[in-house]
Amino acid sequence: MESWYPKKGRVIFHVDMNSFYASVEMAYNTKLKGKPVAIAGNPEERKGIIVTSSYEARKKGIRTTMPLWEARKLCPELIVLRPNFDKYRMASKAMFTILSDITPFVQPVSIDEGYMDITECENQGSPLEIADRIQTRILEELDLPCSIGIAPNKFLAKMASDMKKPMGITVLRKRNLSTKLWPLPIEEMYGVGKKTAAKLYEMNVYTIEDLVSADSYQLKRVLGINGERLQNRAKGIDPSPVDPEAVHEFKSIGSSETLPQDTTDELEIKKLFRQLARNVERRLKRKQSVGQSVQITIRYDNRKTITRSRKLPNYIENEDDIMGVSFDLFERNWNQQPIRLLGITVQDIEEKQDVAQQLNLFTYEKEAEREKLYQAIEHLTDKYGKNPFIKPKGIEQENQPRTSFQKDFLDDYKQ
Repeated sequence: MESWYPKKGRVIFHVDMNSFYASVEMAYNTKLKGKPVAIAGNPEERKGIIVTSSYEARKKGIRTTMPLWEARKLCPELIVLRPNFDKYRMASKAMFTILSDITPFVQPVSIDEGYMDITECENQGSPLEIADRIQTRILEELDLPCSIGIAPNKFLAKMASDMKKPMGITVLRKRNLSTKLWPLPIEEMYGVGKKTAAKLYEMNVYTIEDLVSADSYQLKRVLGINGERLQNRAKGIDPSPVDPEAVHEFKSIGSSETLPQDTTDELEIKKLFRQLARNVERRLKRKQSVGQSVQITIRYDNRKTITRSRKLPNYIENEDDIMGVSFDLFERNWNQQPIRLLGITVQDIEEKQDVAQQLNLFTYEKEAEREKLYQAIEHLTDKYGKNPFIKPKGIEQENQPRTSFQKDFLDDYKQ
């Protein structure tokens, strides 16, 4: 057991619920077990999209974000259910409560996954024994399957939990990286999306092993600081702690500027907003981050200062999105008096690679509400041969499932 609990190192778990939404539905209705099940916002409508599906459905080719009509074509016997958000929140809370019975060092990162630091849990058995106990308890008490990765850091634990699903327990030690991790295709590495993978292909980086041996200077030139971070993680280096309070982290990136002269000139004001939005976009991209709230600051000629903010359904990072939200806030709140200073701050910041990969139930809930709008637009487009409307701002982007994730309920298990 001493070898499992190193004096200087850490023992980290990544607990990942398997096909979470579908599994929760099966737990409530056991007749669904063993059948192809999918969760979609509007089973009666052609415009629905798949949020998640059971492993039986995945074997038929069903995948997240697939249009419902396509899924039914691939699997005519597919059982499609509407999402039940209260059920999923309750199951998540119960799951994290079980984890917190082992250690207070639990960091939820999405509704169905989280990290645990069990370095100080020698008295509870070996890591394998603890993992087996957690997996068994979640299955027996909640009737839900999960996979657990065990490793010396968060990145390796995350990669390990993906190596065997469902109901897997995988150990990934640094001495096993050359045989277990490095042979994997680069696109399977956590934190490498399609765009990053495409850039890495251009550098002849096709596997994680290629990334380990790649020129670090070139990586940094092409990918910025993220290139160095990815290479370190591929080498098994990830010092980030398991932080139970990370769910409450308040991070922001902003830009503000005092005008040369107090002004009420809307063209000048709009020009400054555009410049501020561009500054914030540049800083977000430099940090490989996205944000979900926008706040503006208005300081008048009499030094009176107000702030106004808006929480968004999706994460944003682009200048146009930041500009659109910011200027709308300004127009709604400006009292027409001369302005001395303006500022834009994007809040609720997350690193792109840490944003949950599966379609967020909260974003999806909003999408489900919009499906009739999308259907009406499509009907008129079919009728007239083109979209007769100027597309509502953001609809093209919002119609694509995002990876955003709200964490405001994730510490409920502590109560």
